[in-house]
Amino acid sequence: MFIATLIAPGTLAGGDISAACDRLRAAGCAPGESQWIDDGHAADIRFDAAPEAARTALEGVFAATDIVVQPASVRGKKLLIADMDSTMITVECIDELADYAGIKPQIAEITERAMRGELEFEAALDARVALLAGLDEAVIERCLQERVVIMPGAAALVRTMKARGALTVLVSGGFTRFADPVAATIGFDRAIANRLLVERGALTGTVAKPIVGSATKLETLLAARAERGLAERETLAVGDGANDLAMIERAGLGVAYHAKPIVAAAAAARVDYGDLTALLYAQGIARAEWVTE
Repeated sequence: MFIATLIAPGTLAGGDISAACDRLRAAGCAPGESQWIDDGHAADIRFDAAPEAARTALEGVFAATDIVVQPASVRGKKLLIADMDSTMITVECIDELADYAGIKPQIAEITERAMRGELEFEAALDARVALLAGLDEAVIERCLQERVVIMPGAAALVRTMKARGALTVLVSGGFTRFADPVAATIGFDRAIANRLLVERGALTGTVAKPIVGSATKLETLLAARAERGLAERETLAVGDGANDLAMIERAGLGVAYHAKPIVAAAAAARVDYGDLTALLYAQGIARAEWVTE
């Protein structure tokens, strides 16, 4: 048994659910029961077969609607591994630091190419950080206060999952000086990120090695699974860039969140329209059960 979840907060209509059932039927998926998770916001349709055909039949058909197709068993996840930049926060921190140095376009271009998988992440990070050599250390705190904005739905996602017994880990290819306070604000259990090196109150243009990249994110997922004795199907990973792809592909539910094309194409689920509360709806958790404080 599988579930297709339609998520379109405030705009989802009963006619959309009926139309989705018709499309599933035409695709040979044998739809059964449908029910609202939250009226007008999210709904589930159960079906018996052909999950890939279901995704093909439903994705991109309904305006501003995210579709998550998954097995019906073990929807509630016990482990969340999440990227930070452009996933749990709305910006790329290194690009914002570069803005204070007056070189944002130069660094942002490298960031974009790395996130699209066109450049090797570790080398691209070294190259970008080198361009920040000499930047006043005080700019980090200023950037944190002035530029870093928590992604809508992030706190509800993390706090609700924690309240249900899940382990939540923020794993970032960015920097501890941002990841640690962001993790604390949102409510993550742990944070892992790169450490910017500083001497005499200024950035040296280097980061501590080894760099937290794709391999570290995957290793964190696997180690946390082993720590908690979890099956793959009990895990959730979310990110937007190429360095998130390995962990997304190995999670029980791997989600590409407003992601680069290479990630969106490979992930089992995509959130293209909604905020991070879509991942609560994907677990069948209604708004009345969300923990926001």
